[in-house]
Amino acid sequence: MKPSKIKVFSMFSGVGGFELGFQQANLQTQVVGFCEIDKYASQILETKFKEIKNYGDATKINETKLPNFDILVGGFPCQPFSMAGKRKGFDEARGTLFFDVARILAHKKPRNFILENVKGLLSHNKGKTFETILGILSDLGYIVEWELLNSKNYGVPQSRERVYIVGHLRGQSRPKVFSFRKSTEKSNQKPKLLTKNLGQAQRVFSTNGISVSIIALGGGQGAKTGLYEVKKGTQIRRLTPIECERLQGFPDNWTEGLSDTQRYKCLGNAVTTNVIEWIGKQLYEC
Repeated sequence: MKPSKIKVFSMFSGVGGFELGFQQANLQTQVVGFCEIDKYASQILETKFKEIKNYGDATKINETKLPNFDILVGGFPCQPFSMAGKRKGFDEARGTLFFDVARILAHKKPRNFILENVKGLLSHNKGKTFETILGILSDLGYIVEWELLNSKNYGVPQSRERVYIVGHLRGQSRPKVFSFRKSTEKSNQKPKLLTKNLGQAQRVFSTNGISVSIIALGGGQGAKTGLYEVKKGTQIRRLTPIECERLQGFPDNWTEGLSDTQRYKCLGNAVTTNVIEWIGKQLYEC
């Protein structure tokens, strides 16, 4: 059952992909707080979600002073679990930020949560890291489901696999978000900017009536130098910031006001809003 007003607390918020995804799903939400330490991403959040408190560093949040909320959302930092990184996991400081998520869940007990991370989380330390995460969430009183979803199935022209973890507080009604039937349904969504599938690493992107090949240069932190190059014949160029916004499901110029370098970085680290829109609809039975 969908609450009349869903109160959201967002962690590691980036430029607001979770919040925007809920809006795209026509969910009546109220963001009661977020935490983000990147000054450029925070600048966008403060512009798009005015008068909402930024709690800053997740490790310094006093959970006893947080407002009540219905759902916690967040893409906890993925670098320690990335296939491309050193994969130190919980041995690296950023890896332990998951425990700040768990600390807040333990005290506030929201009805639901949605967490997102890179595909490499599943295999990190031979699966033991992910097993630990699921065990902690279960011990906190949540029934947990998860699935590896690819953004290309949700109306954006990029192949981007991420793990999505959804939690339901025990004793509450809980629609099943992930299932084979729903996975089949979602794969039928046609990306509005995708004209031809060229395989796992390439897509054709139509802009101003001209089709160009988009070649992925890498995931995660690769966005610092531009996630993609566009190849038309022998010409190669970097995607524009607006094209990167479209790849992640954001409106044009959502990150306007930042330098191109920071826009690439923020968008590369963002969650794909279309995927959150779909999860939100399944979770609240829209």
